[in-house]
Amino acid sequence: MRIVLSRKGFDSTSGGGPSPIVGGRPLSLPIPAAEHSRTTYGSLELGQHVVRASRGRVGADDLCHHDPMFLADGTCLFGQCGAAQTHLANRGVGAGDVFLFFGLFREEESGEPHHRIFGYLEVERRIDLACCDAPTLAALREHGHPHAIAMHGRNDAIYRGPGGAASRAGDALRLTMPGGPPSLWRRPAWLRRGGLSYHDRADRWLRGGRLRAVSRGQEFVAEIGRRRAPREWLARVIAAIEAS
Repeated sequence: MRIVLSRKGFDSTSGGGPSPIVGGRPLSLPIPAAEHSRTTYGSLELGQHVVRASRGRVGADDLCHHDPMFLADGTCLFGQCGAAQTHLANRGVGAGDVFLFFGLFREEESGEPHHRIFGYLEVERRIDLACCDAPTLAALREHGHPHAIAMHGRNDAIYRGPGGAASRAGDALRLTMPGGPPSLWRRPAWLRRGGLSYHDRADRWLRGGRLRAVSRGQEFVAEIGRRRAPREWLARVIAAIEAS
Protein backbone atom coordinates (compact mmCIF):
# COMPACT_ATOMS: atom_id res chain seq x y z
CA MET A 1 0.00 0.00 0.00
CA ARG A 2 1.10 3.55 -0.75
CA ILE A 3 0.23 6.96 0.64
CA VAL A 4 0.68 9.81 -1.82
CA LEU A 5 1.05 13.36 -0.52
CA SER A 6 -0.30 15.31 -3.49
CA ARG A 7 0.25 19.08 -3.70
CA LYS A 8 -2.71 21.00 -5.16
CA GLY A 9 -4.23 24.47 -5.36
CA PHE A 10 -3.06 28.07 -5.09
CA ASP A 11 0.38 29.08 -3.84
CA SER A 12 2.84 31.89 -4.46
CA THR A 13 3.65 30.73 -8.00
CA SER A 14 0.34 29.12 -9.02
CA GLY A 15 -2.38 31.70 -8.47
CA GLY A 16 -0.44 34.21 -6.42
CA GLY A 17 -1.13 33.36 -2.79
CA PRO A 18 -2.43 30.80 -0.27
CA SER A 19 -5.94 29.38 -0.38
CA PRO A 20 -8.11 30.85 2.39
CA ILE A 21 -9.52 29.38 5.56
CA VAL A 22 -12.92 31.03 5.95
CA GLY A 23 -14.96 30.57 9.10
CA GLY A 24 -12.72 27.65 10.04
CA ARG A 25 -13.22 25.94 6.66
CA PRO A 26 -10.30 25.40 4.25
CA LEU A 27 -11.27 26.42 0.70
CA SER A 28 -8.76 25.00 -1.74
CA LEU A 29 -8.63 27.29 -4.77
CA PRO A 30 -7.96 25.39 -8.01
CA ILE A 31 -5.17 26.80 -10.15
CA PRO A 32 -6.16 28.99 -13.12
CA ALA A 33 -6.77 27.29 -16.47
CA ALA A 34 -6.18 28.87 -19.87
CA GLU A 35 -7.99 26.05 -21.68
CA HIS A 36 -9.50 22.56 -21.26
CA SER A 37 -12.02 23.71 -18.66
CA ARG A 38 -15.71 24.52 -18.47
CA THR A 39 -15.59 25.57 -14.82
CA THR A 40 -15.21 29.11 -13.51
CA TYR A 41 -14.34 30.14 -9.97
CA GLY A 42 -17.75 31.77 -9.75
CA SER A 43 -19.53 28.51 -10.58
CA LEU A 44 -17.76 26.94 -7.58
CA GLU A 45 -18.79 29.89 -5.39
CA LEU A 46 -15.13 30.85 -5.01
CA GLY A 47 -15.24 34.14 -6.94
CA GLN A 48 -14.70 36.59 -4.11
CA HIS A 49 -12.07 34.36 -2.53
CA VAL A 50 -9.99 34.00 -5.68
CA VAL A 51 -10.05 37.76 -6.27
CA ARG A 52 -8.73 38.34 -2.76
CA ALA A 53 -6.14 35.53 -2.83
CA SER A 54 -4.77 36.59 -6.23
CA ARG A 55 -4.88 40.31 -5.37
CA GLY A 56 -7.23 40.89 -8.28
CA ARG A 57 -5.23 39.06 -10.93
CA VAL A 58 -7.85 36.27 -11.18
CA GLY A 59 -11.60 36.81 -11.11
CA ALA A 60 -14.89 34.97 -10.72
CA ASP A 61 -15.36 34.59 -14.48
CA ASP A 62 -11.93 33.06 -15.08
CA LEU A 63 -11.63 29.34 -15.83
CA CYS A 64 -10.01 27.05 -13.30
CA HIS A 65 -8.49 23.58 -13.33
CA HIS A 66 -11.13 21.88 -11.14
CA ASP A 67 -9.06 18.93 -9.97
CA PRO A 68 -9.30 17.04 -7.64
CA MET A 69 -13.06 16.96 -8.10
CA PHE A 70 -15.18 15.84 -5.15
CA LEU A 71 -18.62 14.65 -6.29
CA ALA A 72 -21.83 14.76 -4.27
CA ASP A 73 -22.02 10.95 -4.09
CA GLY A 74 -18.71 10.73 -2.19
CA THR A 75 -16.59 9.94 -5.25
CA CYS A 76 -13.34 11.76 -5.99
CA LEU A 77 -11.85 12.20 -9.47
CA PHE A 78 -8.20 13.22 -9.79
CA GLY A 79 -6.24 13.62 -13.01
CA GLN A 80 -2.50 13.53 -13.60
CA CYS A 81 -0.17 13.44 -16.60
CA GLY A 82 3.37 14.10 -17.75
CA ALA A 83 6.34 13.63 -15.45
CA ALA A 84 4.14 13.52 -12.32
CA GLN A 85 2.07 10.66 -13.73
CA THR A 86 5.22 8.86 -14.83
CA HIS A 87 6.48 9.10 -11.26
CA LEU A 88 3.20 7.68 -9.91
CA ALA A 89 3.28 4.84 -12.46
CA ASN A 90 6.92 4.03 -11.73
CA ARG A 91 6.05 3.81 -8.04
CA GLY A 92 3.16 1.46 -8.81
CA VAL A 93 0.40 3.76 -7.55
CA GLY A 94 -3.04 2.33 -8.30
CA ALA A 95 -6.01 0.53 -6.76
CA GLY A 96 -5.77 0.29 -2.97
CA ASP A 97 -3.52 3.31 -2.57
CA VAL A 98 -4.54 6.64 -1.03
CA PHE A 99 -3.93 10.23 -2.11
CA LEU A 100 -3.83 12.88 0.60
CA PHE A 101 -4.24 16.27 -1.06
CA PHE A 102 -2.44 19.17 0.58
CA GLY A 103 -1.87 22.81 -0.25
CA LEU A 104 -0.86 26.23 1.05
CA PHE A 105 -3.48 27.87 3.29
CA ARG A 106 -3.91 30.70 5.77
CA GLU A 107 -6.71 32.26 7.74
CA GLU A 108 -8.37 34.88 5.55
CA GLU A 109 -6.74 38.30 6.01
CA SER A 110 -4.45 37.03 8.77
CA GLY A 111 -2.51 34.07 10.08
CA GLU A 112 0.66 32.41 8.89
CA PRO A 113 0.78 30.57 5.55
CA HIS A 114 1.09 26.85 6.12
CA HIS A 115 0.66 23.52 4.40
CA ARG A 116 -2.32 21.39 5.36
CA ILE A 117 -4.17 18.33 4.11
CA PHE A 118 -7.61 19.22 2.74
CA GLY A 119 -8.90 16.04 1.10
CA TYR A 120 -8.32 12.41 0.23
CA LEU A 121 -8.96 9.79 -2.45
CA GLU A 122 -8.95 6.02 -1.91
CA VAL A 123 -8.10 4.68 -5.35
CA GLU A 124 -10.43 2.04 -6.75
CA ARG A 125 -9.44 2.48 -10.38
CA ARG A 126 -6.94 4.26 -12.56
CA ILE A 127 -8.45 5.22 -15.91
CA ASP A 128 -5.90 5.61 -18.71
CA LEU A 129 -7.58 8.16 -20.95
CA ALA A 130 -5.72 7.24 -24.13
CA CYS A 131 -7.35 3.80 -24.19
CA CYS A 132 -10.47 3.96 -22.02
CA ASP A 133 -13.88 3.06 -23.45
CA ALA A 134 -16.21 5.68 -24.88
CA PRO A 135 -18.94 5.46 -22.17
CA THR A 136 -16.38 5.97 -19.39
CA LEU A 137 -14.85 8.96 -21.15
CA ALA A 138 -18.29 10.44 -21.83
CA ALA A 139 -19.24 10.12 -18.15
CA LEU A 140 -16.05 11.89 -17.08
CA ARG A 141 -16.70 14.66 -19.58
CA GLU A 142 -20.25 14.99 -18.26
CA HIS A 143 -18.76 15.83 -14.88
CA GLY A 144 -16.61 18.46 -16.58
CA HIS A 145 -13.32 16.97 -15.45
CA PRO A 146 -10.54 18.91 -17.23
CA HIS A 147 -8.45 15.84 -18.05
CA ALA A 148 -11.46 14.26 -19.78
CA ILE A 149 -12.37 17.40 -21.74
CA ALA A 150 -9.02 17.24 -23.55
CA MET A 151 -5.90 15.12 -23.21
CA HIS A 152 -3.14 16.88 -21.27
CA GLY A 153 -0.49 14.36 -22.27
CA ARG A 154 0.01 10.92 -23.80
CA ASN A 155 0.00 9.28 -20.37
CA ASP A 156 -3.05 11.21 -19.09
CA ALA A 157 -4.91 9.32 -16.36
CA ILE A 158 -7.77 9.86 -13.92
CA TYR A 159 -7.80 8.16 -10.52
CA ARG A 160 -11.27 7.39 -9.18
CA GLY A 161 -12.64 6.20 -5.84
CA PRO A 162 -14.18 7.23 -2.54
CA GLY A 163 -12.97 10.57 -1.25
CA GLY A 164 -13.89 13.82 0.37
CA ALA A 165 -12.79 17.31 1.35
CA ALA A 166 -12.45 18.69 4.87
CA SER A 167 -14.94 21.29 6.03
CA ARG A 168 -12.91 22.20 9.12
CA ALA A 169 -9.25 23.17 9.37
CA GLY A 170 -8.40 20.90 12.27
CA ASP A 171 -4.93 20.74 13.77
CA ALA A 172 -4.64 17.05 12.84
CA LEU A 173 -4.59 18.04 9.16
CA ARG A 174 -1.85 20.66 9.46
CA LEU A 175 1.57 19.63 8.10
CA THR A 176 3.63 22.78 8.85
CA MET A 177 5.29 23.12 12.26
CA PRO A 178 3.78 25.94 14.37
CA GLY A 179 5.70 29.13 13.72
CA GLY A 180 7.74 27.56 10.95
CA PRO A 181 7.94 28.32 7.25
CA PRO A 182 5.40 26.32 5.22
CA SER A 183 7.96 23.77 4.07
CA LEU A 184 9.05 22.82 7.62
CA TRP A 185 6.74 19.93 8.46
CA ARG A 186 6.12 17.94 11.60
CA ARG A 187 6.34 14.37 10.40
CA PRO A 188 4.69 11.28 11.87
CA ALA A 189 7.11 8.97 13.67
CA TRP A 190 6.64 6.21 11.09
CA LEU A 191 7.93 8.42 8.25
CA ARG A 192 11.72 8.29 8.08
CA ARG A 193 14.48 9.03 5.62
CA GLY A 194 14.13 6.91 2.50
CA GLY A 195 10.41 6.54 3.01
CA LEU A 196 9.14 9.44 0.88
CA SER A 197 9.97 10.01 -2.78
CA TYR A 198 11.89 13.21 -3.69
CA HIS A 199 13.07 13.51 -0.08
CA ASP A 200 16.21 11.38 -0.01
CA ARG A 201 18.66 14.09 1.08
CA ALA A 202 19.80 13.66 4.68
CA ASP A 203 19.54 17.39 5.43
CA ARG A 204 15.78 17.27 4.92
CA TRP A 205 15.29 14.92 7.88
CA LEU A 206 15.76 17.04 10.99
CA ARG A 207 15.73 16.30 14.68
CA GLY A 208 12.56 16.74 16.66
CA GLY A 209 10.34 14.95 14.17
CA ARG A 210 10.76 17.61 11.50
CA LEU A 211 10.95 17.33 7.71
CA ARG A 212 12.05 20.07 5.33
CA ALA A 213 9.73 19.39 2.38
CA VAL A 214 10.83 20.11 -1.17
CA SER A 215 9.61 23.46 -2.47
CA ARG A 216 8.37 22.12 -5.80
CA GLY A 217 6.91 18.84 -6.98
CA GLN A 218 3.42 17.42 -6.98
CA GLU A 219 3.38 13.77 -5.95
CA PHE A 220 5.35 12.41 -2.99
CA VAL A 221 4.94 8.66 -2.53
CA ALA A 222 5.38 6.71 0.71
CA GLU A 223 5.46 2.92 0.41
CA ILE A 224 3.96 1.65 3.67
CA GLY A 225 3.29 -1.97 2.83
CA ARG A 226 1.48 -3.73 5.67
CA ARG A 227 2.94 -1.62 8.49
CA ARG A 228 0.48 -0.85 11.25
CA ALA A 229 1.67 2.61 12.36
CA PRO A 230 1.22 4.41 9.00
CA ARG A 231 -2.15 2.74 8.49
CA GLU A 232 -3.33 3.96 11.88
CA TRP A 233 -2.05 7.47 11.10
CA LEU A 234 -3.85 7.42 7.75
CA ALA A 235 -7.08 6.29 9.40
CA ARG A 236 -6.87 9.23 11.83
CA VAL A 237 -6.30 11.69 8.98
CA ILE A 238 -9.26 10.39 6.98
CA ALA A 239 -11.43 10.43 10.10
CA ALA A 240 -10.44 14.06 10.71
CA ILE A 241 -11.45 14.96 7.14
CA GLU A 242 -14.75 13.11 7.30
CA ALA A 243 -15.63 14.44 10.75
CA SER A 244 -15.06 18.06 9.73
